[in-house]
Amino acid sequence: MALTEKTGKPASRYKKLVLLHSNDMHGDFTAEKVDSRLVGGVSLLSGYIDRVRKEEPNTLYCIAGDMFQGSVIDTEYKGISTIEIMNALSPDVVTPGNHEVDYGVPHLLFLEKCARFPLINANMYSKVNGARLFRPYVVRRIGGMKILFIGILTEEVMAQAKKEALIGNSVEIREASAEIGRICNAFKAADVDLTVLLTHIGFEEDKKLAASLDPDWGIDMIIGGHSHTLPEAPAVVNDILIVQAGTGTDYIGRFDLTIDTEENRVSDYQWQIVPIDDAHCRRDPGMDALIGRFTTDIDRKYNRVVTRFRRELTHPTRLAETELGNLAADIVRDTLDLDIMMVASGSIRVERMGPLVLLADLTEGYPFDDRVFRVMMTGKQLAHILTHMLRDEIWTGAHCEFYQLSRGMKVVYSKSEHELRELSLYGEPILPDKIYTVGFQEYHLINIEKNLDISIEELAANRKPRVAATSVRDILDEYFTERQHLDSCVEGRITIVE
Repeated sequence: MALTEKTGKPASRYKKLVLLHSNDMHGDFTAEKVDSRLVGGVSLLSGYIDRVRKEEPNTLYCIAGDMFQGSVIDTEYKGISTIEIMNALSPDVVTPGNHEVDYGVPHLLFLEKCARFPLINANMYSKVNGARLFRPYVVRRIGGMKILFIGILTEEVMAQAKKEALIGNSVEIREASAEIGRICNAFKAADVDLTVLLTHIGFEEDKKLAASLDPDWGIDMIIGGHSHTLPEAPAVVNDILIVQAGTGTDYIGRFDLTIDTEENRVSDYQWQIVPIDDAHCRRDPGMDALIGRFTTDIDRKYNRVVTRFRRELTHPTRLAETELGNLAADIVRDTLDLDIMMVASGSIRVERMGPLVLLADLTEGYPFDDRVFRVMMTGKQLAHILTHMLRDEIWTGAHCEFYQLSRGMKVVYSKSEHELRELSLYGEPILPDKIYTVGFQEYHLINIEKNLDISIEELAANRKPRVAATSVRDILDEYFTERQHLDSCVEGRITIVE
């Protein structure tokens, strides 16, 4: 549908709609003090949403996935607390993200029953009988308008589901555009005024999806998540508006739309990112009470001091060697007597930690407790996976895995030549035919072919991967508890030559 300016036709034809949206909240429930301001948190967020709903009767609020993970409150209650907090926020529609599956597909289906809002997804199916696992869409009627929301999820959900031996093999993610077309065709005679895709596939993938959609299906906008993008303005592809709202609860996206209800299209729009802070929002006392109920129980368990670092350690990016990444890789490598430990950057969920480290900090910083596997890998295979990890795609904003390497590793990669200039361990070249013991968490071993372009079968030819530890967090907790004044620095383990 082409976007046009207002035409000056009768006012009854045009209706105002305010569409608020969040994504990738990741358990960011409490406000933080930034300078003299309170920033973020669901109390201020709820206060803003309530204010807009009072000011603008035709207001809808939607969430584009990844409500879970990143908070001790979420971890301790395995998402049940998050659903209760989301119930209090009262979104009109939500689509699940890949982290909604972190506690298992069956648990997510249980949590759906606890939700007092529709959780929609159109492309997640049971292989057993071809049934969708969730309600695929919802139609919201408001102010004389019909708004169709369709939920779409990334295939990355399968990466986590693979850990469930039975369920993981019984679930599939089907091609998104075909599912969208099927639903839109079914609503051709329903006089839908606005069609919104609520996705969790990443901003660049949203653009590709928009380009693939048939204009006759009438998609007006894509509200997405997964890549944590905070655009300055909506992208427009195939006359479809595409937005996200960053990550956490520091911001909320807001569309002020004029809908042409005769032509069933967007006549005019304004979009903005609204900061959630005490300068723009009032706290919600009811939400404060709910959060307080959870934090009182959490504090008893998680306010234990684990250790004290020598200084604050950081993890500012997923695409480079970091202090916290080096620390975690070194601890697991030393504890399990591996040659090399590879820790996924995405498994570290904070940008800084310390100097005082509580159990809450450790849990939020390394939330994905998992088994660690000892893998036998030749030097040639190691060179291949590191070359694949540093391929051009990772620098373009695509959602690729990057790994932190343990002490002694030195990787020098040329972007222009697309090859390793140096690969060594403690100053000795990695030999192509030599076998090295390399550690991976279970999630990353299961998905190693997708992330690092090598199959488990290839690795098993050296020796079948074996469990080295049943809990990576136990390793970190024990190591931290027994040692004080730990430090770590970026020392050139991974160097990219432009």
